[in-house]
Amino acid sequence: AAPLLTACGGDAHPGAAAVVGGERIDVASLQAQVKDVRAAQAASPESAQLVASTGDLGRRKLNSMIFDRVVEQVARDKGVTASRAELQATRTAFVRQSGGEDRLAAALLQEQGVAPNQIDGVVRRNVLLNKIAAKVGADGSPEGQKKLTDVFTAASKDLGIDVNPRYGAWDDAQIRLASTTAPWLRQVSKAPEAVEAGA
Repeated sequence: AAPLLTACGGDAHPGAAAVVGGERIDVASLQAQVKDVRAAQAASPESAQLVASTGDLGRRKLNSMIFDRVVEQVARDKGVTASRAELQATRTAFVRQSGGEDRLAAALLQEQGVAPNQIDGVVRRNVLLNKIAAKVGADGSPEGQKKLTDVFTAASKDLGIDVNPRYGAWDDAQIRLASTTAPWLRQVSKAPEAVEAGA
C-alpha cells in the first residue's frame, strides 16, 4: 500500500512548503513572508547584521507558520479565543514595554525575524498561548511546561504535518522543524520576547 502522506516536494503537493491538517502552506505564501522580513531588514541601519543572522529565514518562517496552525488547533480544541479587545490590549502593553511602536518593531525584527506587518500574528499567538496555558493549568514549573508541551505534541500529531523535504522534517515531540534552534514552549509569558515562535 502507498503511504498516506507523501513528501510535499512530490506530485501530491506541488508548490507546497508544508501541509498541515490537510491545508497547504504554499511556497509562495512562505516566500512572501520572507520577502517582507528582508524588506524590513534592508530598511534598518543594522541591515547587514540582521540579514547575516537570519540566513535560514525561510525555514524559520515556515517553522512559525506551521506552529501558528498548531496553536490555532489547540485553541479550537480547548475552546480558547482571542478577542479584538484582548489583542489590542496586549499589543498596547508590548508597545509600552518596548518604549514605543518603532522600538517594538525593531526588537521583533532583530530578535525573531518578524516584519512590522507580522506583529499582529505574534500578538495573537502570545494571547492564545497564555490562555491555553491557563486553560490546561500549565504554569512556569517544569511540570506545567510538560503539560503544555504534551497538549501541543498531541495536536501536532493529529494534524499530520507533512513538510517539503527542502525545508526539513517536522518533529511532533519538539513542535518544530527538526534542527531549528529555538525551542517553542519555553516560559509562557506576557512579554513578546518570551514567545520565540515568531521567528
